[in-house]
This record gives sequence, C-alpha cells and structure tokens, in this order.
Amino acid sequence: MAAQMTFAALVVRLDAEGSAHASVQTRTLDDLPTHDTLIRVRYSSLNYKDALSASGHRGVTRHYPHTPGIDAAGEVVSTTSAELALGQPVIVSGYDLGMNTPGGWGMFVRVPAAWVMPLPSGLTLFESMALGTAGFTAALAVQQLQRHGVAPEAGEVLVTGASGGVGSIAVALLAQLGYRVVAATGKPSLGAWLQRLGAAEVLPREAVDDRSDRPLLKGRWAGVVDTVGGNILASAIRSTRRGGCVVACGLAQSPNLSLTVYPFILRGITLQGVDSAEAPMSLRCELWARLATEWKPHLLSEIVTAVATLEQLPAYVDAMLRGETHGRVVVQLP
Repeated sequence: MAAQMTFAALVVRLDAEGSAHASVQTRTLDDLPTHDTLIRVRYSSLNYKDALSASGHRGVTRHYPHTPGIDAAGEVVSTTSAELALGQPVIVSGYDLGMNTPGGWGMFVRVPAAWVMPLPSGLTLFESMALGTAGFTAALAVQQLQRHGVAPEAGEVLVTGASGGVGSIAVALLAQLGYRVVAATGKPSLGAWLQRLGAAEVLPREAVDDRSDRPLLKGRWAGVVDTVGGNILASAIRSTRRGGCVVACGLAQSPNLSLTVYPFILRGITLQGVDSAEAPMSLRCELWARLATEWKPHLLSEIVTAVATLEQLPAYVDAMLRGETHGRVVVQLP
C-alpha cells in the first residue's frame, strides 16, 4: 500500500484559548505511528472517554491535533506478526488507542500487534462495536460480581447510570443471566426502554443519591454496578447488604468518594474496581468469547440508538457531554 495513500479522519485541534474544534480531514498513512500492524477501520463507537478527548481534556489526551476513538473494528492490512493474517477481521479496544495514539475515528489505525484481538466467532464487526469498550466493561463488572459470590439468588443488583453505554449493557446482560436488576437513571423518559432491556424496576437518580450523613443506609443491594461515581457510588456502598459487592467503573458524576469505613468493617462489603483499558489479552479473549455467545445481549439492536458518520460525530459528542445520549452510538467509517 502506498505510503502516501490518503484517508478521512476526525481530527480535534485546540485553539490558542484551549477550545477544541473537530473536523473531518484528509490524512496520510505517514501521519500514523510506526507500529507493526495497520488496520482498515470499518466501525468504531462513541464512549465517554472519547467525548472527553474530543473536547480537549488533557487528562485523556496530552497532545493535539488528535483523532479520538478508543474502539476500532476492521481488517488487517499489513502486519509483521505471525499471529495475524492479512484481511483478518479484528478488534482493537482500550490500551492507548484514541487517547494518545490516533484512534478509531479514522479509516486506518496503526497499532502494536499485542493490542489486536481476532474478531470472535459469533460477532460481526458492527456488533463488536455495538458492544465495544462499554460491553467489555460491563462484562468485567458482571464477572467481578460472580467472583465475589453475587449469584442471581443473592438478591437485587443495582445498576447506576443505567441509560448509558456501560449501564444499558450491564442491565441487559445481568437480566439475561437471571438477576433481578434495578436500574437507576437521570432520564425518567427511558424507563420503558430500560424495562425492555430487562430491568425489573427503574428508579430515578435521586432515589439512589442519598445526601444524609448517615454512615450506613438500609441494606438492599446484593451487588451494584456503578458507572457514575461520586455520591451515588457512596450511597450505593452504604446501602449494600452484608457481604455484597460494589463494582466501580465510571466517574461521570465525580471521581471523588466520601464515606466512612463502616460499610466495609460492619457489613464486609467489597468495593471492586475494573480497568478495561489495560486488561490483559487473555482476559479480553475470555470475556469477548462470552460476549459473542452466551453473554451476547439478545436486544443488542435496541441498545444501539444511533449509527453516526464522522461528520455527525461532533454533534453526538456535544450531546453526550450534555447528558442527552443513551445506549450506544456506533460510528461507521467511509
């Protein structure tokens, strides 16, 4: 392939005041890093981390101009790895992709072969990005609940931020596995949608955001998947039953956590974090194989609420930062 071949990518630039401006631009393969594997991207997705990168957040992306997109699915164009074949359908998700390495919002990415996972049998490229980092994170959360003994018969599982990408997939996955799922959301209009995904009950955000100074609340949850952080996470911990597990995987409300140690030393609660970006490849392959088979959401098509082009992405980024999106936005590359 000619080194000067051009392709389209969404490029984010910062002006002198630090404001971000995104536009579709023409790039060449020489603009990509000198890693060992070149992939023609067919689909990507929109995640909260992408929205932060696209808005100039230096905690996510240090150097601009930059192409976000922490997820990419496509075919191998060239590689020096004996583990990959030309034309092979693959997924790249997490690591540094879309953070400080040009990401999936461009028609090509060049990454280390160690970041590349063959597309599991049972998933199309589109379906893999309907899941993407959000689906993998939800699967990590469910795995941690199971490892800590939270079985369906243990009691109710709360999912906070349930209308988001991770939250909606977690609701669907847990319900599919037989759990009684209670979904908490700040978007009451989406209650019927969450119930279709499998939620047995839908609560307004305020119902799980206790502002009292009580160190413990009435224990209700056997397990929690929290995608928002802040006081909602603290409230969830304080209202989890003895021996329960709270999985933290987001910070949309706040990265700060303020509470006493009472839930941990009086109820034996576990607070478990998950890290999707740097998860080892063996774990990725294990959970993606499940997401392609018995953990594949039956209503995945309902979780995908939009398919966006590169030109449409800036509007979806703005909507996500305003809290106006729900479910998963898949990005279709030219």
